[in-house]
Amino acid sequence: MKRLSVYFSLFFVLALLLNSCSKSSDGPGGTPDPDPEPPVTTLKFPAKEMRGAWIATVWELDWPGVRGEAAQKQKYIEILDRLKALKFNAVFFQVKGMGDAFYNSPYEPWSAAISGTRGVDPGYDVMNFLIEETHARGMEFHAWMNPYRISTRASASGSYPALHASVDASWVIDHPTIRIYNPALPEVRQRLNDIVKDFITKYNVDGIHFDDYFYPSGVTHNDDADYQKYGAGYSTVESFRRGNVDKAIEGVFNTIKATKPQMVFSVSPAANKDNNYNGLFADVAKWTSSGWVDILIPQLYQEIGNSFNPFERNLATWSQFRGKAGLVIGHGYYKFGASDGGAAFQNTAELVNQFDLARKNQYVRGSVMYSARDVLANRIGITNKLAELYAKDVLMPFFGREVAAKPATPSNVKLSGNELTWSTTGDVKSAVYYFANLTAEGELLAFTEEKRLSVSKSGYYVITAVNSDHVESKESTPLKK
Repeated sequence: MKRLSVYFSLFFVLALLLNSCSKSSDGPGGTPDPDPEPPVTTLKFPAKEMRGAWIATVWELDWPGVRGEAAQKQKYIEILDRLKALKFNAVFFQVKGMGDAFYNSPYEPWSAAISGTRGVDPGYDVMNFLIEETHARGMEFHAWMNPYRISTRASASGSYPALHASVDASWVIDHPTIRIYNPALPEVRQRLNDIVKDFITKYNVDGIHFDDYFYPSGVTHNDDADYQKYGAGYSTVESFRRGNVDKAIEGVFNTIKATKPQMVFSVSPAANKDNNYNGLFADVAKWTSSGWVDILIPQLYQEIGNSFNPFERNLATWSQFRGKAGLVIGHGYYKFGASDGGAAFQNTAELVNQFDLARKNQYVRGSVMYSARDVLANRIGITNKLAELYAKDVLMPFFGREVAAKPATPSNVKLSGNELTWSTTGDVKSAVYYFANLTAEGELLAFTEEKRLSVSKSGYYVITAVNSDHVESKESTPLKK
């Protein structure tokens, strides 16, 4: 019986091991864990957050708004310095808003926002400057593109700007106040992939970002001929339209993954899921469940308790349909203190309450503010309140794909007087955490390329290594001071 008992014990242990090996690394709902193979620890580390701001260039809403290289550079530096001081860690800069470009593109003309005239080279490498200044502050640069919009006009009696020489007129649809690339055409999807590939090959950005403009809403779509030609396999013209956008999203994702897999692809849908599906023909839930989107940033611009589109309901909906994407919340920062923002946005408590709901949601990985100029404006002291919400430094979460080598735990961690020193291997940065005691939540003291740090508080210190994918190593053994 004793030998049989041993056999049963061995069988039980083996079964447990096999069961643990067979479990998926995905979290609830099929969503990947926030970090690949997160370190097992009893320490309470602070939550990681993306903290972004949209910088809109259409109609020069946020930038540049001034002419001349020196003035434009100075304005961008002022925006970045303010965001950095507030502990933002990412910007979503609009590089293609009107079928144009903020860089030298073979596919689209220079934006009129830079020189004042569409198609005119401003005489300096705008994009390289923007990216370098952003990265110099330890912030990510995500290139925000509108996939279809080419131009707008005030009314149907107005005129649109001339098409770029590389654009075939048959690829374009003119609606009363907006001109777009025709989403139904394979040539348009190929062109979009070519634009993305050209851009990410030229520039060291951290991601490509699409907003919520797909099929324009509120217009008549005269696409029966396209449906007859390309619609085989679709039962309705509505599903055909959704299929066209599906192909565009999947194509861009695959282009990014094949060209620069370390980059992420994010999409920012309108707040209401059904409106995206039925009005813009954007089946966002299909994109996230298929893994075509790395970061989902819904624009939850309405207040808590809104009669038609409440913040809390949309937060719950996108939590449910986040699929394999990391969920980050877009806040309607532009409404705070604005005369037309509504009663709820005349009080900073609305932002506090939105953050409270988002941070209590286990799937939310951060926030993005629309837009940068409103952060600087600080109407009703809203940015003072944001400074409180962003009071502590945080690390960027893991999104996307693992490309870089896994980071090894820092070694040779020593504390001599007030100087903490350590060693790392590979292309990594170090995160230094402080814990008042081993049961308290920790605080991120530094995220640095250095291998030493002056510390003063009594308590415990641990260090991790973080690679370029934002994958974090297991922590070093806590060192007491």
